[in-house]
Amino acid sequence: MKLRMLIAFLLSSFFSFSQNFYLVAGTYTGSGSKGIYIYHFSAQTGKATWISNTDSATSPSFLVASKNGNFIYAVNETGGTNPGRVSAYSFNRSNGSIKFLNSQLTGGDDPCHLALSKNGKWLAVANYTGGNLSIFPLETDGSLKPYTQLMQDSGTSINKERQEKAHVHGTAFSTDGAYLFTPDLGLDKVMIYKFNALSPQPLSHASPSYAKVTPGNGPRHITFHPGGKFAYVINELSGSVTVFNYNNGKLKQIQDIITHPKEYKGQPGSAEIFTSPDGKFLYASNRGDESNITVFSINSNTGKLALKGYQSTLGKEPRSFVIDPTGNYLLAGNQESDNISIFKINKQTGLLQETQEKVKIPKPVSLQMIPAGK
Repeated sequence: MKLRMLIAFLLSSFFSFSQNFYLVAGTYTGSGSKGIYIYHFSAQTGKATWISNTDSATSPSFLVASKNGNFIYAVNETGGTNPGRVSAYSFNRSNGSIKFLNSQLTGGDDPCHLALSKNGKWLAVANYTGGNLSIFPLETDGSLKPYTQLMQDSGTSINKERQEKAHVHGTAFSTDGAYLFTPDLGLDKVMIYKFNALSPQPLSHASPSYAKVTPGNGPRHITFHPGGKFAYVINELSGSVTVFNYNNGKLKQIQDIITHPKEYKGQPGSAEIFTSPDGKFLYASNRGDESNITVFSINSNTGKLALKGYQSTLGKEPRSFVIDPTGNYLLAGNQESDNISIFKINKQTGLLQETQEKVKIPKPVSLQMIPAGK
């Protein structure tokens, strides 16, 4: 009896511990924000509680955390006379404190997205206005070395106002870590690079070196299905999701599906895209007049999407969102209403349920989850 009670206690303690995370939020500064904010988040209750924040980071808009949660990297989304930078921070998983390590120039204006290699030794950064991609080797203490490669895109597409030049908008490594993909909004292409983590210049153009989307779509971000066989691109300008079969660095388009009702006549402003941890559903955010999350189911055999429904984010301009690792909650950052809305996920239908839980925060842009630790 005592042994059973001990086992039950240990299992209960582990389950409770595994439900606790840190919510890390990147923001635009200049209107009261102090940069990066840290919250405790419970995937049991759906509640978030402030812990700490940086003091003077400059527009650390998009973030990524290392696999072990000990480091956080943030772009500093600036340009012109204040060239774009990327910054490294150490993170204490026992108390939620964050400490600045160093920063480096990104080689292009308005860095807007970043991704860590599978081995955690390289950081790729997309420079939107620069129209290029830079890649940084990382020190063992998590700090950044200067970039060793700068890959420049060139060209235009049919939208003369938004696609007048290259605009690299996203970065994502394939699930096996062998390739890097960078959607370019200005070119209507997803650029594809081979990645060799052992080389001092790890990137080389794949063959083919890009995958096209429909002209005028404006690809923004790309995410991979947990199974690794499918990829999904959110298109900012058309408000659609392009679905690809994925195999060994090659993308083959199989579907393009809109994220808003057919009768919608407003300006699309699609922003973020993620699958649920179990791979059953896909979520896409829309800014502008919609300010919502579109929910799709995923056909596990074909990867194709079917519309399930729409959910208001209870705010304005959901530039990004995050799904907690347990798949229980989706948190949407509403940039223009200065709040994060927290929704319960129905794991059977994929639909979102309002919880009335909100976080007050200035200009939230990017959200990450880090498991709590000792």
